[in-house]
Amino acid sequence: MLKIGEIRELIRLLDETNLSEIRIETDDMKLHLKKPEPRVAEVAPSQVMIPVSSPASVSMPAVPAPAQAATEAPTPAQTSANAPTPAAEDAGNYHLVKSPMVGTFYRAPAPDAPPYVEVGSRVTEKTVVCIVEAMKLMNEIEAEVSGEVVEILAENGQLVEYGQPLFKIKLA
Repeated sequence: MLKIGEIRELIRLLDETNLSEIRIETDDMKLHLKKPEPRVAEVAPSQVMIPVSSPASVSMPAVPAPAQAATEAPTPAQTSANAPTPAAEDAGNYHLVKSPMVGTFYRAPAPDAPPYVEVGSRVTEKTVVCIVEAMKLMNEIEAEVSGEVVEILAENGQLVEYGQPLFKIKLA
């Protein structure tokens, strides 16, 4: 029987290669991972089939009380081309880590574990910053850039949408 960490590693392998599908079958387990077809409007998570006979083999963090939806950043006021605002000048110095799918946002790998990152944490492209749980599959989300976390835009346990900003990172 594969452990959840091994399944995550297979998902990472699928994402980092040009493979489009992985299928593993044994007497007591079937696992089928498949990349979604490229779409313009939405991205579906990979599918994992886990035998029903062992539902305890997949664990997920306890879900805290529902959190308020994250407020969106205000848009800068219209200005003339001759007088850019300070926010407009350094907008290029930040990167928003966005949710690649609809799911539940978790800041830590387990309810009793410390968060992956805090405001002020230094990150690299491969630093895991959170988990988005979708269809009982824990998807580790990486920073995608090197820099410093300046804002966490989602609450732990909050439902997030595809493309919703989760973190604001000041580029190094």
